[in-house]
Amino acid sequence: MEEKREILLMKGNEAIAHAAIRCGCDGYFGYPITPQSEILETLAAEKPWETTGMVVVQAESELASINMVYGGGACGKRVMTSSSSPGVALMQEGITYMAGAEIPGLIVNVQRGGPGLGTIQPSQGDYFQATRGGGNGDYNVIVLAPASVQEMADFVDLSFELAFRYRTPVIMLSDGVIGQMMEKLVLPPFKSRRTDDEVRQQCPWATTGKRGRKNNIITSLELDPSVMETHNIHLQEKYETIRQHEVRYEEYMTDDADMLIMAFGSASRIGQKAIELCRQRGMRVGMLRPITLWPFPSQEVASLSQRMRFIMSLEINAGQMVDDIRLAVNGTCPVHHYGRMGGIVPTPEEIVSEIERLIN
Repeated sequence: MEEKREILLMKGNEAIAHAAIRCGCDGYFGYPITPQSEILETLAAEKPWETTGMVVVQAESELASINMVYGGGACGKRVMTSSSSPGVALMQEGITYMAGAEIPGLIVNVQRGGPGLGTIQPSQGDYFQATRGGGNGDYNVIVLAPASVQEMADFVDLSFELAFRYRTPVIMLSDGVIGQMMEKLVLPPFKSRRTDDEVRQQCPWATTGKRGRKNNIITSLELDPSVMETHNIHLQEKYETIRQHEVRYEEYMTDDADMLIMAFGSASRIGQKAIELCRQRGMRVGMLRPITLWPFPSQEVASLSQRMRFIMSLEINAGQMVDDIRLAVNGTCPVHHYGRMGGIVPTPEEIVSEIERLIN
């Protein structure tokens, strides 16, 4: 019998927790920090270890959390962690180790204002941290940017799918607006957790730690530079494959637009309202929302730029995605940035005023 899909009302953070239970997650390892603490709190309240067998651990720190994810992923398990901006900063060493060792896993970042400890209010200041890689070496991770509570839930299973398809960490880059707001959603259907035999079959690279069974060595260390270069070439080829096949984006009212807003996450929702106000005043403004921040939809941006008077990069930061837009546009049209910092979220009216200023 098909499972009845109930419409629920919950926070974005709660949606992530419920989706993790339903999509066959084997383990969550996290540490509380505002504005994402409800993820751990919801998992603790739901007690999935009693129903699905999912392990839930409040680690002693963010450093411990990411290394638990490293260990669980190395065993071929669907494991994840979550934190907010300064906490994810502490995880960067573990993330680059996972990228180097090709270990799948999910890292959720519900961003807050910075730099440093900053504020507990929303921000999008971790774009560089996620898309450029805050750790050492030449590596990338897939970065998904949800813009709704529904996508917070949907992107959990998608993240695990991509993480295991390409053997890579995946970052879900949310923010305090999406994490804390409540919306209607439909949770994904339940998936059964994979058996040990299924894990071994699907992840022949994984280690088991059991005597009498062949164990793979999981490491990002290689002392022979020629071997290390070969491995790096392999990684770069994998990243190029991801660029070719995993770009995701959404367009809004671009068919007749001659001005373009680009925004991700919660900023895209504000931008959508600003576009409605602009249209009422006769301004033909559209929007492109990157869903994957890496790989970035550069070709799509370049194509749209051919007929735009200008592009506005709308971000809740000092201007980070704007650099990727300018690289994609390559001088075809002017690219401007508009954003607020310190945890202040721009209003649609502010954006309309800025667009009018650029026109005039």
